[in-house]
Amino acid sequence: VQLVESGGGLVQAGGSLRLSCETSGYVYHLAWYRQAPGKQRDVVALIRGVDDTSIADSVKGRFTIARHNERTIYLQMNNLKLEDTAVYYCNAYGTDIWGQGAQVTVSS
Repeated sequence: VQLVESGGGLVQAGGSLRLSCETSGYVYHLAWYRQAPGKQRDVVALIRGVDDTSIADSVKGRFTIARHNERTIYLQMNNLKLEDTAVYYCNAYGTDIWGQGAQVTVSS
């Protein structure tokens, strides 16, 4: 299976972005991770099946994960903060299958 992220970009603090992850086949358990410069890659959100989701405490209330169809999931990011700046990766959870990453930059 292959994963392709899209939707990253530059946004002002307080703004919103939606990331998409398109898979080449159905993947039951998917995750969004992010990695800021000089920091480890951390999980942001998980989705199992259609609507069983988990959100990291650091972004709870601002980010949501959703499945659009069998091959696409979204990460909706609202009220973005400077510390959300990172490369965001889609991952087939529990595997070493990653997308290429999408840069999200939040400016003041």
